[in-house]
Amino acid sequence: MENAYAPISEACVKALSDKTYDKRKIAATEIEKMVADFNVKKNYGQIRRIIEVLSKDFVTSNDSNKKKGGLIALAATSIALGRDTERFIEEIVNPILNCLMDTDTRVRYFASESLFNVVKVSRGSIIPLFPSLFTSLSRLVTDPDHSVKNGSELLDRQLKDIVIESSSSFDLDSFIPLVRERIMAKNSFARQFIISWISVLNAVPEINMVVYLPEILLGLFQMLEDNMPEIQRMCESLLTQLLKTIKADPTVVDIPQMMNVLIVQAQSSNALIQFTAICWIKEFVQLAKGDIIGFSSGIFTAILPCLAFESESKKHIKDCATEVNIHLLELVSGDEKQEILKNLDLDSVMEVLRQYLIHSSVPTKIAVLKWVHHLFTEVHDEMSSHANNLFPVLLRDCLSDSSDDVVLQAIVVLAEIVNSATAKGSNFDQMQYKHFLMELLTLFSENRMFLENRGTLIIRQLCRLLNAEYIYRTFAEILQEEKTNLKFASTMVRTLNMILLTTSDLFELRNMLRDIKTEKAASLFECLYRCWSHCAVSTLSLCLLAQCYQHVSEIVVLFADMEITVDFLVEIDKLVQLIESPIFASLRLVLVSHANDNADAQHLSRALYGILMLIPQTEAFNLLRNRLQCVPNYWGQPAKINSKSSNESQSKINFMKLFEHFQHVQAMHHRQRLEQRKKNQF
Repeated sequence: MENAYAPISEACVKALSDKTYDKRKIAATEIEKMVADFNVKKNYGQIRRIIEVLSKDFVTSNDSNKKKGGLIALAATSIALGRDTERFIEEIVNPILNCLMDTDTRVRYFASESLFNVVKVSRGSIIPLFPSLFTSLSRLVTDPDHSVKNGSELLDRQLKDIVIESSSSFDLDSFIPLVRERIMAKNSFARQFIISWISVLNAVPEINMVVYLPEILLGLFQMLEDNMPEIQRMCESLLTQLLKTIKADPTVVDIPQMMNVLIVQAQSSNALIQFTAICWIKEFVQLAKGDIIGFSSGIFTAILPCLAFESESKKHIKDCATEVNIHLLELVSGDEKQEILKNLDLDSVMEVLRQYLIHSSVPTKIAVLKWVHHLFTEVHDEMSSHANNLFPVLLRDCLSDSSDDVVLQAIVVLAEIVNSATAKGSNFDQMQYKHFLMELLTLFSENRMFLENRGTLIIRQLCRLLNAEYIYRTFAEILQEEKTNLKFASTMVRTLNMILLTTSDLFELRNMLRDIKTEKAASLFECLYRCWSHCAVSTLSLCLLAQCYQHVSEIVVLFADMEITVDFLVEIDKLVQLIESPIFASLRLVLVSHANDNADAQHLSRALYGILMLIPQTEAFNLLRNRLQCVPNYWGQPAKINSKSSNESQSKINFMKLFEHFQHVQAMHHRQRLEQRKKNQF
C-alpha cells in the first residue's frame, strides 16, 4: 500500500506522533535533513508536500502528540529552508498560529516555540504576516500559563527586532488599527504589550508614530490608571517621549484633534491622569495658540476646579492648571489677540465662567472674575449681551462672598461692565449706573449685615474704579425718592456720608463740595442735601464740609424742636470726633479767620456752640468745649452778623427751599418712628 504521508516515511510519521519529546525531536531532525536536501535540488513541490502533510495530518489533528510533533517539524522545515522560508511562509506560519489558541497548554507552548524559530529564520519575510502575528501574540501575552507567557515574551522580542530591521517596509497603516482595537484592554499584560510596541516603534527614526497619536491617545491615558506601577511608569515614559517629539515639530500632528481627549482626561479622578493631561494641555496652548482658543470652554471646565486644590499631594496639579490659565490669558492679550479672539466661542466660554462663579473656591472665583474682566476689556461690544446674565451672579453671589478678594475683584468686573456701557455718553445720563446701584441698594436693604460688613468696602472700591461723583449723585437720586423704608435710607446716608468724609479716594469730591460757588459743585451739593436729609447729623456734616456755616447754625437751632434719639446722639458724637480729624482742619482754621467779614467764623462758632449745648457732658462734650475755648473772640461781637458775606450767600443755592425739604423729610421720619412704636405696643 502506498505511503499516505510521502515523502515522509512511516517510521518518521510514527516517531513524530510519539508521546515522548525525544522521539518527536529525532523525527523532526530527519524532516529537516529531507527538506534541506530537497531545497538544494530546488524540488519545491516535495517541500510543499511535506508542509501540507505536517499541516493537515499533524498540526490540525485532534491528537495533541501529533500536534506537538507537527509544530516541531514545521519549525525544522523552516530551519532547513533558511532564507528560502519566504517561499512557503504562509503555509508554515498559519497552521502554527492556529495552535496558539489551542486548549492544551503544552500545545500552545510548542506553538510559540515553533513560531519563534520560524520568525528567527525568516526575518524580514515575516513582515507581510505581521497583522496575524501581532493579533496572536497579543492573546499569547495574557496566557494564564507561565511557560507559555515566557515563550510569548521571547517571540515578542524577536518580532520587534525584525520590525526595527525592516522599518522601511513596515506597514504602519495596518499596524495602527491593530493597536486601536486593543489599546482599551484592561489586562495589565495586554497593556504592557501594547505600550512596549508603541515605544519601540516610536524610537525608530524612520517611523513617525505621533501622526497616529490622535487615534490611540485616549487608550494611553487610560493605561495610566493600571494597578501595576511598572505599567504606569512605562506609559508615563512613552507619553513623555511622544510629547517631546510633538514639541520638536508641532506640525507633525493634528493638535486640535487631541484636545477633547485631553480635556476629558484632565477631569479624571485619577491624579496621575489628571496631571498628565493638564501638562499636555499646557504645552498645546503654547504650541498651537490660535488653534486652541476654540477649546477654551472645555479647558476652563478642566482647569478651574483644580485651582481650588489645597492638599500637598495635589499641589503639582494646581500649579500646572495655574500655568495653563496664565498661558491662555497671555494668548488673548498678545499682539495677535484680535485674530485669536475671532476663534473664541464666547457664548460657551461665558456659560462655563458663569457657572464657576457660583459654589466654587476662592482661587477659582478670582480666576474667573479676572477672565470676565479681561474679556470685557478686550471685546466689550461682544460681551455686552452677557452683562445681563452676569449681573445677578456678580451682585448676589460674588459681592456676598466671604472673601474680600472675591468681593474686590467682582467690583472690578462690575465697574468695567458699567464703564463699557456708559463709555459713549459724555453727559451725566448714566442709566447703567442707576440700574446697577439700584440693585446694589436692594441687596443692602435686604441684608443689613451685608451692608454693615461689606458696604463700605464695596462703595469705596466703586469710587476708585468709577466716577465718584456719578456714584454719589446716583445713590442720592435713588435714595431721596425713598418713602417707605426710611430707616434704611437713613442708615445708607450715614454710610455714604462717613465714606465721603473719611476716605482718601474721595479727596477730589470733598474739594469740589468745598466750593459751592461753582455751578457743578452747587448742583452736586443740592442733590446730596436732598438725600442726606434722611439723616439729620449727616446733613449737618455735609453742610460743614461745604462751608455752609450759616445754614449749619440754622439747622442746629432746629434740633431743639426735634426728637433727640440715641442714634442721633451717637451720630453727633462721631461728628465731634470728625471735627478733630485732618479732614476738617480747614474748618477749624475758619474759627480764627477774618475772611468774609468774619461772617463764616461767627456762624460756625455759633453752630458749634449749639452742638455743644445739645450733647450730654460726655467725652465728646469735653473735646468740643476744649476746642471752642481756643477760639479767640478778637473779631468782637456785633449785634448783627453780615450774612451777605457768608460763603453760602455767594452761591446760587436756594437754602430756604433746602431747609424746608430737610424739615419735611425729618417730619416723615418722626411719623414713621411713632407708627412703629404703636405697632410694637400691640
